Amino acid sequence: MWEPQQPSVRMVTRLLLLTSVLFSTCQVAESHALFTGVTLTLEPSNAVSQGTNVTVRCQALVSSAGFLNSKYTIYKDNTEVHTESITTAADNLIYSLRMARVANTGKYKCKVNINDKELSSKSEKLTVTGLQTPVLSVNKHVFSEGEEVTVWCKAPEESGTIVFYFYDDSKELYEERVNANHVETRLRFNAGDHRLHCDYRVILLPDSVPSNASNNVVVTVKGLFITPIISVRPHGSMIIEGDNLDISCSVSGNLQNSSGLKVYLTKGSNLLSTGQSKANHSIRALANHSGVFQCTLEMGNVIKQATENVMITELFSQPVLTMYPTEVFEREKITLTCKSTNYSSDRISASDVKYSIYKDNYTLTPGSFNGIYVVPVAVRNSSGIYSCKADARMISKYSAELPVQAKVPVSKPEITAISRVIVGKPFKVRCHSDRGSLPIEYTLWKKYSKVNSTTVQQPHHQAIFPITIQHYSDTQDYKCEARNNPKIDVVVSNKLNTTVTVPLSNPGLSVVPDLLEVTEGNEMYLICGVEGSPPVTFKWYRRGNVQPLFTTTSTQSSASHQIKQVGNEHSGTYYCEAINYANTVQSQPVTVDVKMAMWKKGLIVACCLLVVAVLVLACVLRYNSKRGKRENAAELSVKPSSPKSDDSLTVSLTHSTMEVYNPPEVGVDAAVSVWSERPVDPGSDGESSAASNNEPDVEYTEVVHRQPVDPARVPLRKGTETVYSEVQNSPTGAPGDHYDYGSVEYADLNGDQPEVNQALLEVNHQDHHDLPVPVE
Repeated sequence: MWEPQQPSVRMVTRLLLLTSVLFSTCQVAESHALFTGVTLTLEPSNAVSQGTNVTVRCQALVSSAGFLNSKYTIYKDNTEVHTESITTAADNLIYSLRMARVANTGKYKCKVNINDKELSSKSEKLTVTGLQTPVLSVNKHVFSEGEEVTVWCKAPEESGTIVFYFYDDSKELYEERVNANHVETRLRFNAGDHRLHCDYRVILLPDSVPSNASNNVVVTVKGLFITPIISVRPHGSMIIEGDNLDISCSVSGNLQNSSGLKVYLTKGSNLLSTGQSKANHSIRALANHSGVFQCTLEMGNVIKQATENVMITELFSQPVLTMYPTEVFEREKITLTCKSTNYSSDRISASDVKYSIYKDNYTLTPGSFNGIYVVPVAVRNSSGIYSCKADARMISKYSAELPVQAKVPVSKPEITAISRVIVGKPFKVRCHSDRGSLPIEYTLWKKYSKVNSTTVQQPHHQAIFPITIQHYSDTQDYKCEARNNPKIDVVVSNKLNTTVTVPLSNPGLSVVPDLLEVTEGNEMYLICGVEGSPPVTFKWYRRGNVQPLFTTTSTQSSASHQIKQVGNEHSGTYYCEAINYANTVQSQPVTVDVKMAMWKKGLIVACCLLVVAVLVLACVLRYNSKRGKRENAAELSVKPSSPKSDDSLTVSLTHSTMEVYNPPEVGVDAAVSVWSERPVDPGSDGESSAASNNEPDVEYTEVVHRQPVDPARVPLRKGTETVYSEVQNSPTGAPGDHYDYGSVEYADLNGDQPEVNQALLEVNHQDHHDLPVPVE
């Protein structure tokens, strides 16, 4: 049972192997295809007449050793019309246009895709000429008025988008656009014979190709023997307002088959009456009833009409309301006149027409009057909408509405500045009245001179004048006047009163205290002052700093900046800047040099004095230290200052000063003290000996002289005088080698003891003669 199936299995296996080999071969062939281009040709030519078979050939320029997977696409006017895939060894595609028509006209292009490589051909244009003549047919040639007939227009060999047209003789009746080669429609005609034909156009964007006209078909429409009739009474053209006007609409003819018949009486869009076979309308004739009346008959699809133009003469014309004067102001009289200018003299007289005046639909004249109405005083509430009515023979006519607006006299204007007023710069002023009807003429005056004028016509307009002042008080010279009624005087405003900004000038920066008195630790005020209008913004700067030190706004002409605890770091150059709405000014720079505080100066002086004192004390101590070593060996001796003196007494002192006075019994003596500093002992140290050798020792000796016996020998002198006698010891320090280089004598000369004084002088004089002059 299984054996018969085995050969089938083997066969299937062999077929699969063969297919795989073939497929591999095809793939190898495809992989080695050379695709270089695509061409498109139109056969037999690019221009043919209708009905010709056209071949569109698309050929791929490819070299291959086997089968290819190719995809061909044909385009007409960039619209795809045919696509086909080919897996054979063929290298071209044929697209046939059998019995080509005008609709096939267009540009053709071919695109080929082989092994994912796609190339396109150039476009070739095909032109097909000639259209089929259409054929017109109807479903019946004779029919009654109101019936519809079906008509056909056909062009069976054409294709594409076609527009069909139907004509009655040369008058176009109907058109329809279809994507087919025929069209069917239903038409209705009036009674009579009608010659019908059709034609069509093939749409080839952006143009179209027209066909020839079709055959003619004659249809006959049998009319209905009924007609509408309209009649108007009274007859003739002399219909006057007030007459009774009767209008009727009826049907004339054979009414045996009049089922569905209906008539309508209309005037314009107004339906006046309707009926089955007759319609009537009666009115009292007025002039506005004139016009065309129409009678319409309708039966099924049949519509017939008859018209009549009716002219109605006015009994009197529509009244006209006028006002005098044409412009009226409050508290002025208004005269209103209502009149009908025309009237039918054979029916009425002018006195037969009566009038009434209305304001806002309210009657101002209870009874009829002759048409002239005077409003005594025009006040604000007299404004409104006025109209009038004329009555005669029970006919009333209204005038057109007349708006009356009593004008308001202009009020006293106000002159104001609408921009900031700065001396020397232009600004604008506005002249405005709160009340007053437009137009208003405004005039600007400066004292007695007219500056400018303007007229305000619209509510949103304003009277604006540009001016410039040179002094803050010049604003008082300006006024403006307003006028809107030429019959009254102008109204003048007050003087211009506004805030005036004077530009800043003469800026200055002052320093308190004075520049020479600015010292450390004290307060310093930088005061900035200007001339001009406040508010003023003051700014203080220190040269070298971009940002201000301080800024403030003041209503005064000056302001100050306080610096507490001034220090040396505040020294520098300062200036200030002042700003108001007009300008900005800057002061001259001021240089501030902060002086040292007094207590610092005192401290420095005290320190200097202390240092000097310390230095002096140190020098004194050092000097005394050296001197003390020499004075340890010094002796102070008292001896006569001269060898010739027998009265002298010599006293020797050591380390101290001793005074020797004559005994009291000697009398009044003059005392002369002489100190003698002897050189140190030769046995002392070498340093002291060297010092003794370099400097002469001074010997101080105090000499006491007895008062002379004869007071007449010494002149009288007052006061006390001290005589200094310098006696210098010999350098060697030996008492025997005494050289009188100049001993110093101290003599107290008392004015009350002239003898003593004279004796001292004589002794001193004698000593100086006996001693040699010292050489320094």
